[in-house]
Amino acid sequence: MRETYNAAKVGLLVLLIVAASIAIYRFVDEGAQGDEGYRVYAIFDDVQGLVPKSRVLIAGIPVGTIDAIRLDGDRARVDLRIDRKVKLYQNAQVAQRSASLLGESLLVILPGGPPKPEIEDGAQIATAAPATKTDDVIHTVGEIAESVKKVTTQLERSFGNDEAGDKMSSALKNLTEALEAVNRTIHANEAAVGHTVTNIESITTDAAPKIERILTHIEQVTRDIHTVIGNNSKGLESGLGRVDGTIASIERASKDLESVMKDVKQVTDRTARGEGTIGRLTSDEKLINEVEGVVEGVNNFVEPISRLQTIVELRSEYNFLANTFKNYVGLRIQPREDRYYFFQLIADPRGRTSFTQRQVRVSPPPDGEPEFYEETISETKDAFRFSLMFAKRVHFATFRFGILESTGGLGMDIHLLHDSFELTTDVFAIGEQQYARVRERLSYEVVKRLWIVGGMDDALNQSRDFFLGAQLRFNDDDLKSILPFIPATTM
Repeated sequence: MRETYNAAKVGLLVLLIVAASIAIYRFVDEGAQGDEGYRVYAIFDDVQGLVPKSRVLIAGIPVGTIDAIRLDGDRARVDLRIDRKVKLYQNAQVAQRSASLLGESLLVILPGGPPKPEIEDGAQIATAAPATKTDDVIHTVGEIAESVKKVTTQLERSFGNDEAGDKMSSALKNLTEALEAVNRTIHANEAAVGHTVTNIESITTDAAPKIERILTHIEQVTRDIHTVIGNNSKGLESGLGRVDGTIASIERASKDLESVMKDVKQVTDRTARGEGTIGRLTSDEKLINEVEGVVEGVNNFVEPISRLQTIVELRSEYNFLANTFKNYVGLRIQPREDRYYFFQLIADPRGRTSFTQRQVRVSPPPDGEPEFYEETISETKDAFRFSLMFAKRVHFATFRFGILESTGGLGMDIHLLHDSFELTTDVFAIGEQQYARVRERLSYEVVKRLWIVGGMDDALNQSRDFFLGAQLRFNDDDLKSILPFIPATTM
């Protein structure tokens, strides 16, 4: 009786702590409001890359989600759920934008403004210009290829004939003659400089002392120049020889360019006739269809990856009768909205219970009682357990099967109130006790990401217990927000 009283006191304390946590979270978190928002819809010609529950942004800030996507005639109708604090006007526009290179898309809204009136609940919102598609990129690449073809044709007309080669040879010949004239001018000026020095020397004989000193210095400078020129005449001739070699290299390069242009002409002619890989790619309809099929196959492979979601669950439950806490860490990998793979690690103080039977002898036995009787001994040890399950959702129900708490098991989740209320039934540990272990759990999302859970464990056996706890569930977007604040370690 005293243990039951202590368990009740602990349970009451847990309830008070949970209630206080909810009150504080509702006071701090602006997302605790229960407003579901209002609905609008838009009509698109193509919604490839959009999925239900995708984000709706204004200026990069989430303001709603995609509620549903369905056909409206030969076009697509997208229903949106918008936060009531966000005002949209009748001149608002919505456009589809790419969120990543893998093909994921989202919707961006330009809310508009006065003097237009606010848009009503359930009304249509105008659609802006569509985003760039893969077909547009392929078309642009085709235009670039056509431009390259025109450039090669122009180069062929400029250098791919004998007349152009003759003009290039004539230009190189004129350059050689100009360099030879420069060489002759240098030698002629050397003799003139010597004659000028002789005249200056005769003038200094009758000049005043100051002028004589100046001219003496000039004479010395000119002699030094003459000496330098005389000592480096071989180097100058060598430099002129290198210039001749450069001209010869230019002439060889022009011949090589002419040969390359002939090869380019052959390639372009083969391409125009549909020969070779590029020619077949531009003229063979069958090959083009095969390439389009490969692109479509790659798109079908990448699209599920772009929809892949990772959801992490952290849950702690207090068992009233056992007076213990049971903790769960779960990872849900969800490639599609209607299916996921679930891995969970459980720290269970009740662990695994084993039963053994033994023969007990009573000597001497009581009157009328047998000498031997059987005794059943149960032993419970702390242990870590794990779950590995595959889940499939059909409408409002999700069915699970696989390994549940280290034994074969089945499960079913009922989703209500826009997935904010869940009723979970688990059946596992068949054959370990008299009856299979059945657990019933109710979960309610009181605020965004925070759930309150409670229910009954092992309902069919004498070891049944009641529990109450809390759960955190967050997805990729929450992980992206948390990662920048995790300190990086350095080696």
